[in-house]
Amino acid sequence: MALAPAVPSCYDATMTTIPHAYAIAVDPADIDFMGHVNNASYLKWVQEAVVSHWQKLAPADAVAAHLWVAIRHEITYRKPAFLDDEVIATVILEKVQGARAFYETIIRRGEEVLAEVKSSWCCLDAETLRPARLARSVVDRFF
Repeated sequence: MALAPAVPSCYDATMTTIPHAYAIAVDPADIDFMGHVNNASYLKWVQEAVVSHWQKLAPADAVAAHLWVAIRHEITYRKPAFLDDEVIATVILEKVQGARAFYETIIRRGEEVLAEVKSSWCCLDAETLRPARLARSVVDRFF
């Protein structure tokens, strides 16, 4: 069986990227002592949204063979979220470089931006748990 060509060292979003909208259910457990969503919940939401993006666009065999771990999150909080809010996270894959992927996630309530998140993730081989580059054919599905 022939192996798919590896992704070049830097594969970026100079092409059109496919955004992914992820609906977020604000759970009572997300609310802190001040009556709004706790900052830690935003991290949980970003992880769920990025993984959902991966699972939606990647082929089933790639999803089964790879795991993603967060390396870094940089969050700018703009406005608080509350229990009954309808919240959407929009995920955009900015670039893939080696075994790393760089994402931007915007969390909104309607047109209001609640938070902007820049994050980097490492792709792991699900069996060895070692960093793994994705085949170009897999990365192409996101752009």
